[in-house]
Amino acid sequence: MKASTAAYKPVGLLLGAASGMVAGAAFRQAWKIIEGEGDAPDATDEDRTWRQILLAAAIQGAIFAVVKSSVERSGAVAIRRLTGAWPG
Repeated sequence: MKASTAAYKPVGLLLGAASGMVAGAAFRQAWKIIEGEGDAPDATDEDRTWRQILLAAAIQGAIFAVVKSSVERSGAVAIRRLTGAWPG
């Protein structure tokens, strides 16, 4: 296993947890702007429409993917700067 890969493993775990929290907060803010409501619908919310549930799921997935990719890429760049090699 390369040193850069070994160095990235614990960093990647921490970044993954942080990115989940950041994505969750970003989604809650986005949902407030889009629907004007505090809580996003859950798939089992009986009083919510299909439109609301599917829209919330699509937005949440997109935000999570963008945040996760950004954080992972930033972590890989930081490891390359520290070790001189790209992790992976």
